Amino acid sequence: MAVDITEVQSKREMKQFMVFPMTLYAGSAYYVPPLIHEEIAVFSAKNPVFENAEAKLFLARRGGKIVGRIAAIISHIANQKFNAKNIRFGWFDMVEDYEVAEALLRTAENWGRTRGMETITGPQGFNDFDKWGMLVEGYDTIPTFSSYYNHPYYVDYVERYGFVKEVDAVEYHIHNLCKNPFSPRLIEMAERIRLRKRYSIVRFRTRKELLSRGNEILDLLEETYTDLYGVVPLTANQRAYYVKKYFPVMVPDLVKLVINAENKIIGVLAGMPNLSKALQRAHGHLFPFGLVHLLLAMRKPKLVDFILAGVRKEYRGRGVDLIMGVEMYNTLAKWGFEEAESNPELESNEQVRAEWKLVEHAQTRRRRIYRKLI
Repeated sequence: MAVDITEVQSKREMKQFMVFPMTLYAGSAYYVPPLIHEEIAVFSAKNPVFENAEAKLFLARRGGKIVGRIAAIISHIANQKFNAKNIRFGWFDMVEDYEVAEALLRTAENWGRTRGMETITGPQGFNDFDKWGMLVEGYDTIPTFSSYYNHPYYVDYVERYGFVKEVDAVEYHIHNLCKNPFSPRLIEMAERIRLRKRYSIVRFRTRKELLSRGNEILDLLEETYTDLYGVVPLTANQRAYYVKKYFPVMVPDLVKLVINAENKIIGVLAGMPNLSKALQRAHGHLFPFGLVHLLLAMRKPKLVDFILAGVRKEYRGRGVDLIMGVEMYNTLAKWGFEEAESNPELESNEQVRAEWKLVEHAQTRRRRIYRKLI
């Protein structure tokens, strides 16, 4: 039977689009389902990302049964920044059938071609707040809740279709977290730098305090990441949207800021108790029991995810990262964390990757963004 591709048009089809991977990966020990309502919200007209982007969602069917999905995204602000005519693909899943993958990818690139695009890259979302990168190594590990899991055949299918590597990112796991403290020499060095440079550490007690500096943190991150692959600036509405969406669920005690003598944020490091297994138990829904699983995962966590980090350009190489690292380690030891996971870090980001030498770690996963001329 032929593969039939249709655009998502209704609320029912939108839900089918979001639920499909849960059927595909049913029983998988490694797939981490997202919360369905949050995935749907990404493509809601209320998401200010559509101020400078557009998207189409497509479902693949064979014999009336859904067998795949793909999102085609044009980020006008990204194309303007990088002087490109590029379409992105994401939310890409399918059964083990090359014809399905081919039909989905062709549909996405054909839409891009009608909009004047010349290249296609992915998997990517609208910006770095969305999941990105196809898993190419580390299929026997559970990813963090903010990254993709996919079967190995995805890689074969996109490469067979003509995609080539654009960029890779790697992820790390830290073992024996609290049994490998910073050396007394590094701790003393961090304190000496802090005092000499008149830096201060901000310790948050409440989410309200954290929210009050949300826009400042996004300012720092935007400056920190601006030169990295695919990173695009955010509008004022997008900043407000992401502060409201993400900062209320962050753990204040696991967010570390360093400020200078003028009270300007010059560095940020944030962690989050790993929620991957809790989300597996939630099966994409907060209710009736999903929220319980998430709350239980926050009570006595043993695994922490490092979700973001950044230092202002003019302060790099001045010990800000060391100050934050020592402060974070003290907090993690207090909580009793035993292990840690990183989120994807570009393999070309040598400065960040070099800092992993300070702790016992192992590379666990590799992700790839692919590129193809259309």
